Amino acid sequence: MKNINKLTQYILIFMILGIGVGFVINKWFGIASQQIWSENITLLTDVFLNLIKMVIAPLIFCTLTSGIMKLKDISAIRNIGGRAISWFLVASILSIFIGLLMVVLINPGGGMNLISTDVQSLNVETSSLSFRAFISHMIPTSIVGAMANNEILQIVIFALFFGIAGASIPQQQNEQLVSLLEGISNTMLKVTNIVMLFAPFAIFASISAIIATQGLDVLLNYTKFIFGFYTTILITSLILILLGYLFIKEKVFTLASMLKNPILVAFSTTSSEAAYPKTLEQLIKFGCSKNLASFVLPLGYSFNLVGSMCYCSFSAMFIAQAYDIQLSNSEIFTLMLTLMLASKGIAGVPRSALVVLAATLPSFNIPASGILLLMGIDHILDMGRSAINVLGNGITTAVISHNVEGLKNPELELEQPLLG
Repeated sequence: MKNINKLTQYILIFMILGIGVGFVINKWFGIASQQIWSENITLLTDVFLNLIKMVIAPLIFCTLTSGIMKLKDISAIRNIGGRAISWFLVASILSIFIGLLMVVLINPGGGMNLISTDVQSLNVETSSLSFRAFISHMIPTSIVGAMANNEILQIVIFALFFGIAGASIPQQQNEQLVSLLEGISNTMLKVTNIVMLFAPFAIFASISAIIATQGLDVLLNYTKFIFGFYTTILITSLILILLGYLFIKEKVFTLASMLKNPILVAFSTTSSEAAYPKTLEQLIKFGCSKNLASFVLPLGYSFNLVGSMCYCSFSAMFIAQAYDIQLSNSEIFTLMLTLMLASKGIAGVPRSALVVLAATLPSFNIPASGILLLMGIDHILDMGRSAINVLGNGITTAVISHNVEGLKNPELELEQPLLG
């Protein structure tokens, strides 16, 4: 626990240093120097994210497959999956509704009175959102290709087939394969611990680069929007914790405390994916079944992006307000439903929330060019989206683990079998 606290302290210190250094460079150096700093220092962030991505594919495959193989009972897999999808649906509705309610109350786009302009290209690919393309894309043509591209949903699909098939092979072979897969997953978690030592430097690089090129103005401009969105994120987080409290009582506060490290990483790097290995490790230490956590958490990364859904509803209505577009109650309901469904197919898509907005807004006569209002601050907003995604998936996994088989002893070591 001391090591976790020390790493958290370093992350916070390097975040503050990043803001300070970025401010100095933005204030006293020319644009050319700012660009040079930003382009070069972000190499540290790129290296860190690449190191994390290096671990994710084998970790998800090995933990999920071994978990399914040890469950053995197909009805148990169906039961857990059903509970997870039900929770995801509730979380989706809540997060979208809260985003809608807050944007109406705060009205950050009111008074802007913008006039729609034709924008030929927003540099945001929307074709990936079609239902046909999504269903086709979720089935991997090659597991090697899926792992190479870190396609989480494709890896999950293959692992489901592999794990179910592995559960039906003779017991001795099953145990040998499970032992091998668990050995690899435990090794990947050890690798993650090493990689996390590099996190403070990557966070410093990411923060200093954005402040150096855009200055503190990126925080001051759109103050009402940023304040409103982060208030929405905070309220959604509190409601998720309250829901968790209904099932696991005071333990939800312990869980939130244990997840602060992965949340900080996701917040600072704008990547909930970067926090996946540490989130899984903390959930197991918290007492979740390793096999169940390995099954539910990857599903959450594909279908439980509560931060992105909050952002989509908040931003869609903000753009409508900015262009003074009035939507009827039925149109608002349809827009929210469309955003909820569209958000399920964008895991791993670059600037995924903007992709959803660009594809959805024109159907409701809201100018897609309105997302240009958000692009300048999208990095700041993405920090909050990524952080709450980690919290939401962590609480979901803990609640389902508790309902299915109860929480284990938090003192269990990772190397010990947690099920069966």
